[in-house]
Amino acid sequence: MPNDRVFLVVVDDSPERRVALRYACLRVRKSGGRVALLRITEPVELQEWASVGALMQEEQRQDAEQLLAGLGTEVQELTGGLPLLLIREGEPVEEILSLLEEDPRISILVLASAPAGSTPGPLITALVGRQSPRLRCPLTVVPGGMSDAELERVT
Repeated sequence: MPNDRVFLVVVDDSPERRVALRYACLRVRKSGGRVALLRITEPVELQEWASVGALMQEEQRQDAEQLLAGLGTEVQELTGGLPLLLIREGEPVEEILSLLEEDPRISILVLASAPAGSTPGPLITALVGRQSPRLRCPLTVVPGGMSDAELERVT
């Protein structure tokens, strides 16, 4: 059923993240389903004092929760539904692939490419290259320079 479909958007710090998020929201609004937002934090390096490392890890988690809460409100306004909010710690490509293997609800992974004249970005490069055999769902790559009007037209 279309309502079982989950569009996974990776929430990184790139400007094109907005385009991927909007594309996924418009697809959900027009064809059903749900948006999942994934924020991947970097592992905290070993600290001389464990309490410093724990504090850094907690701050990263709080920042991720705050970011996802704000984006979740945007998703709800665009789709009328609540998104899934996911936080994982580790290497981004590995965490994405692990999540796809673990969660059968995810039907489509949505990423946006960097603007013209740039490289596609490390996630796209890895996922369409050497890691492509591990993908278990379609990968939609949205051009990062698309306007809201263009996104409306193609969804």
